[in-house]
Formats: sequence, structure tokens, C-alpha cells
Amino acid sequence: MTDQTVTKKQNTLQSTTRKKTARKKTTRKKVAKKTVSQTAYRKQSRELSSVKEENEQLKQEIEELKSFKKGVHRKNKQEQGLKPYQAELIEVQKCLERRGKKMILVLEGRGGAGKAGAIRRITHYMNAKHYRVIALGKPTDEERTQWYYQKYVKEFPRAGEIVLFDRSWYTRAMIEPAFGYCTDEEYENFMEGVAGFEKDLTDQGLILIKFYFSVSREEQSRRFKQRRNDPLQSWKLSEVDLDAEEFRDEFTELKYEMLKRSHTIHAPWTIIRSDNKHLARLNALKVILNYVNYDPLNPDLDITPDNKIVVSGAYELERMEAQRVKLGIR
Repeated sequence: MTDQTVTKKQNTLQSTTRKKTARKKTTRKKVAKKTVSQTAYRKQSRELSSVKEENEQLKQEIEELKSFKKGVHRKNKQEQGLKPYQAELIEVQKCLERRGKKMILVLEGRGGAGKAGAIRRITHYMNAKHYRVIALGKPTDEERTQWYYQKYVKEFPRAGEIVLFDRSWYTRAMIEPAFGYCTDEEYENFMEGVAGFEKDLTDQGLILIKFYFSVSREEQSRRFKQRRNDPLQSWKLSEVDLDAEEFRDEFTELKYEMLKRSHTIHAPWTIIRSDNKHLARLNALKVILNYVNYDPLNPDLDITPDNKIVVSGAYELERMEAQRVKLGIR
């Protein structure tokens, strides 16, 4: 084999090797390019997915803000609607001061019925020097040895004053017997004597208005759930309220007995249907305005209570008695 032939073969081998190397490089470049392309695609997909999630979150936040704005607007409109009646209530307060009259508002009802909210709207613009809100806790050991009404009587209004009881002496008619906080004898003594006690008060010229805020089972459960989930409202949820859901039937029976034995001509009960808080508050204000003969700021203001929201204790008794007959309860 000549040198020329060897050289030719070497050149051919080198050329072949270079071509193979070039093809490998090209293949690696293609693979690398494809890998980069796939990585970029996955990255873009992740980014797009993240953008979509953020977009959905923003949409949800926008809807929540819209809903909140509507709620604030509705609440503000409702609060504005109460103001003419709250202004009239100031005139009632002035009238009581001039005449030296006393007024007691009793607010009773199940937990979550809206008593506290109604009290805040009633007193919002009143002269703080001439009203008090009383919400008594559990009786002390000393109070247990006293006449039952004593702790309430010492909080009674002076001349020209309004006192609002957020739960009153009627605790003995409902809460205490339901949870075993009083004996059967104590309960019976109270039920026999409360009508006479209140007649003595009204005979002396005291204006006594007794409200019972009535909330449906469904609305009460919804409000309790809201209170459990909202740290700003959790303080409203007492142990009695939590247990009251389990004792709803017992409370219904005790409510019936309370109305039956303490709804009188001189101290009637006024029932407020309170599933709609705003209408309950508005109509409670109207009821108070109808109790006093005063000079109104606006004689054209409609202070007639809505009969779908406000019913007499007598009507409520009839409704409950019809329900008892339907259920076969005597």
C-alpha cells in the first residue's frame, strides 16, 4: 500500500469522524434546544396558572368588596331611616323629664333575638344623663338571701328617667327554670306574684313596656353560627345561649306559661318578630312613641307599628294555643 493510499484512507476516516462528531453535536443541540423549550413551556404554564389563580382571587375579592359596599350602603340607609323616630324619642325623654314620669323598658327573648341591638338603637341619641341600661349577671350569695325583686328595684328609675332592662325579673320565668337555677316553689311563687308586683308599679304612675323579641329557629341558628365564626361577635355568645339551642322546646313551653300568667291589662306583653333586625328595631321605637302623649317634632311621621312585626301578647297566646292543640299538647 502506497503512502498516498494510506493518507487518503486517513483523510476519509477523519472526515467521517468529523461528520459523526458534527451530527452528535447537532443532535445534542437539538435535544438541548428541545429540553430548553420544554422547560420554558412548563415555566410559562406555571406562570399562566399562577396568573389565572391570582385573577380568580382578585375577582373574588372584587365581588366581596361589592357585596360589602352594598351591605354598608343598605345598613347606612336603614340607620338613616331610624333617625326620625330616634329624634321623636328624644322629645319623649324631654316630656318625661318635664312631667317627672318614670319609664321601664323590659326586653326579653331568646339568645340571638336582637335585644342588645334594639337597645343600642333606642338609646343612641338619648340624653345619657336620663337613661340607664341594666344587664344583671348571676345573683350573688347575698342576693340569693334577699327578696327576689330587690336587686331589680334598686335599679328602678328616678323621676324623668328611663331604665332599660336587658333581661329582667322574667329571668325567673324562663332561664332559671330551664337550667335548674331555681326551685319549683320559687318559680311558682314568682309566677303567682309577678302580675300583682307590676300592677303596683303602674298604679303608682310608672310606664312599663314589656317587649318579647321572637326569633325563628333557623335565624337564631344562623346568628349563633355567625357569632362563633366572627371574633368580633364571639363575646355575644354566652353559655346560656349555647345551651338554649338544645332547650328550645322547653323555652317555648316556658314562654307560653309566662305570657299566659303575666300578660295583663296594666302590663301587657308586646311581641316583636325579630328575624329582620331593622324592622324589629324600627317597630320597637314606634311602640315606645305610642305609649306617651307628647308633642311630636313631626306630626306627619307614621308611628303605627307594622302588624306583621308587632303583635300583642294576647294574639301570641292564641297562636301558641292553636299550635299546642295541633300537636296534641294540653
